[in-house]
Amino acid sequence: MPDPEDITVADIGQAPPRPESKKKRRFGGTHRQIRSAMGLYTFTSWLTGIFLLLLVLQMIVKYGFQRELFAGGMTEDGTEFVLGLYHEQAVVEGINISLLVLIVHGWLYVLYLLACFRLWSMMRWGGVRLLAMAGGGVVPFLSFFVEKKVNRQAEAELATHPEAVLRY
Repeated sequence: MPDPEDITVADIGQAPPRPESKKKRRFGGTHRQIRSAMGLYTFTSWLTGIFLLLLVLQMIVKYGFQRELFAGGMTEDGTEFVLGLYHEQAVVEGINISLLVLIVHGWLYVLYLLACFRLWSMMRWGGVRLLAMAGGGVVPFLSFFVEKKVNRQAEAELATHPEAVLRY
């Protein structure tokens, strides 16, 4: 055996090439969990989108025509009604449906954000995608397009990397 101090670089030769390290794709759940998250995301995005469109319509009626939608009430002149568009001060009793649309959309948006976070964390996507998903519930009609694109991307990644699911 040669003395280690006598070995030169020429004696060692070229190092073998390193195998390319492929970064493995990993998901944060099983296929079943991810598909469940996709279903919840789809459901909440459609509900949020529909209520956002109702909210836009309600804003147009409220600020464009100074009317709000009331149900089951009475006007200040004593006329009873089941459903109608009235000026806010003209109604003595009744349920303000316009206000209910605001409240329901707000809570649905909270559920939508939770569904976005659940799918995003299971797919282990970047932060920009979470912001894009969250923006879908704020811009009218956008939630329908974002939902379709996100689900298509999630399905493609699940099909491309079937080995990447978390196994228990």
